[in-house]
Amino acid sequence: MLNVNNLNAYYGEAQVLHNVSVSVGRGQVVVMLGPNGHGKSTLLKAICGLAESVAGEISYQGQPIDHLSTDKLVNMGVAYIAENRELFPYMTVQENLKLGAYVKAARPHEKKNMAKVFSLFPRLKERRTQLASTMSGGEAKMLAVARGLMSNADFLCIDEPSLGLQPSLRLELFSTIKEINKQGKTIFLVEQNIPHIAELADKIYVMEEGCISFEGNSKEALGDKHLKEIFLGM
Repeated sequence: MLNVNNLNAYYGEAQVLHNVSVSVGRGQVVVMLGPNGHGKSTLLKAICGLAESVAGEISYQGQPIDHLSTDKLVNMGVAYIAENRELFPYMTVQENLKLGAYVKAARPHEKKNMAKVFSLFPRLKERRTQLASTMSGGEAKMLAVARGLMSNADFLCIDEPSLGLQPSLRLELFSTIKEINKQGKTIFLVEQNIPHIAELADKIYVMEEGCISFEGNSKEALGDKHLKEIFLGM
């Protein structure tokens, strides 16, 4: 569904990604692990048309997308869910969700997708008239993911959804992400050091210093001593 070949990315003169190649198959959950500041978020931003400068090839469903704007990508079904959530704090939960359906491709599906996200996130339904600024960190993360679903995207790039959450909320959020995948969404997920992340993934990559240092399935990841100790916290 998504293929990235020999991607290089830059911020000014500083090179962040070095010949990165990854692939995500339709219906998969693919997880990118690695230390903070080593290029994982830059890769997601490059895929979603948000990186400052890139060179290489990115294709989605067989079409090159490396020079497309973010709004065109969203209309094609690619959504980016940022680590810092980027919610509108003085709007309600429901208003934030409606803004997620602003793109042309999503408007006809707004009511159906609203019902789906309220089914996936019952807490958001309970708090639909609450201002986003008054939500807990976990609730805000849920709202960010739910708003991404409102775009009617088939491919979700989710940047560190568990960052700053207590363990019980991490588990709840990952369980919901797995359910989203079961409903037919393809997911490319960036995380850091989550011991149970391997259970979620069809494929795992590790990025270190802007390069891919590991690619394999969950069984291979759990059998890799370096990966277990450094990135899975085991």
